Amino acid sequence: MKFTHLFALSSLLLPIFAAPEPPAEAIEAIEERAKFGGDTKYFHEPGGNDELGHYDIRYFKGTPVTYEERGDTLLHLIRSYLTVFREKNVETWIAHGTLLGWWWNGKIMPWDWDLDTQVSASTLTWLGENLNMTFHNYTSLNEDGTSDTREYLLDINPNHVERIRGDGQNVIDARWIDVSNGLFIDITGLSETNPSTQPGIWSCKNFHRYRTRDLYPLRETVFEGVPALVPYSFDRILTEEYSARALTKTMHEGYVLSLLSKQPTSPIFIRSILTKHSQTQMDARAKRMGQARTHQLQEITPSTRPRTAQRASGRKPEIRITEFIARTMK
Repeated sequence: MKFTHLFALSSLLLPIFAAPEPPAEAIEAIEERAKFGGDTKYFHEPGGNDELGHYDIRYFKGTPVTYEERGDTLLHLIRSYLTVFREKNVETWIAHGTLLGWWWNGKIMPWDWDLDTQVSASTLTWLGENLNMTFHNYTSLNEDGTSDTREYLLDINPNHVERIRGDGQNVIDARWIDVSNGLFIDITGLSETNPSTQPGIWSCKNFHRYRTRDLYPLRETVFEGVPALVPYSFDRILTEEYSARALTKTMHEGYVLSLLSKQPTSPIFIRSILTKHSQTQMDARAKRMGQARTHQLQEITPSTRPRTAQRASGRKPEIRITEFIARTMK
């Protein structure tokens, strides 16, 4: 992987991350709306549970999509988003559960309902001034050689100018929405909200905090078959958000992590009947198999394996073992 935007001094990052002064008219509009008891929430969903809480209400068709349609929609959501942002030279990187999916095998986790990305506060401002409420067409190729053109809306929450949580109704700064069914990517901004007391700490409005050195320089990689960026210390970020267990446990949401595939260089999601092994037995088995395969995987196109950060000390980067995810059959 190659590094992008290497900054030697944290002071150089101030123009990138620090939120610019919000326009006076934007602040006035937000305050007026709240003063008269109006709904302060910008994005709305048809419900609050996992099934209904991940659709934009403007494009929700009344019933949730099927499991297969959801997977297909999320796949093209992230491919279109990353492609369009790269074409427009807008810096963004994958985050949260989406980053965890990349860590395991460069794909969306099969139980995910939506996707998460991040941008800097200054990027949010630029998006709001130049691309807010714009529609984007993306053509995808099917396995049979045919193509489909899909349409997406980039909607920037006007409350993005407020870089603190406030009443908690607007922690999402923007969305990339599939207008055919309302599924979306949540986009959140990062800024240095307390530079005097917490210099070099960047946060979103949902209390996620990051150190400068953990974010930058961003790493070039591939996610769902298209170029993408991930934070420099992705392993540290994932461990702090989800615990080290999330990077090793072999069972989650009815899915089982398996090392039984004979093609370790081609990680894919596969459906399988859940074995009767307990979580502890599965963990022990994965550890034994992982140790046995370490040398083998290092010899098979090691440059394609996701790596932990290579520090200035010259330590040889560790090559992870990609495990396969098997879904239980109902």
